[in-house]
Amino acid sequence: MIETTYTVSGMTCEHCARSVTEEVEALDGVTGVTVDLPTGAVTVASQKELGLDDVRAAVEEAGYTLRA
Repeated sequence: MIETTYTVSGMTCEHCARSVTEEVEALDGVTGVTVDLPTGAVTVASQKELGLDDVRAAVEEAGYTLRA
């Protein structure tokens, strides 16, 4: 199991967190997503290494920005 933490900007409420979670969970190999709203941290558990571009695209599909 691999856990990676990303920082996402623009999330302000539980609806925001759910949107990001749903999009990121749809990525192949993802087994769990945890969002910490106050810090914007999104921790992704996966069975394999995820491509940064894939995670960025999922976050953007939800309407938010992945900070590098």
